Amino acid sequence: MRNFHILLVYIDINGYECTGNPEPLSGNLAGYWSVRIDEKNRIVFRIFENSIEIIQCGSQYSEK
Repeated sequence: MRNFHILLVYIDINGYECTGNPEPLSGNLAGYWSVRIDEKNRIVFRIFENSIEIIQCGSQYSEK
């Protein structure tokens, strides 16, 4: 959880130039970016006006 909060601060300060290997998404999620929280988890977000809109936080794969 700590990494999540730190990453949000980086996104707030640096936008799409944050740490965590940010990547623009395509298709249905065009306009959104994915950034790694850790090896397993990521945040899918976009910067809209003066806000960070998060649509996914966690793993992109189901646990087996």
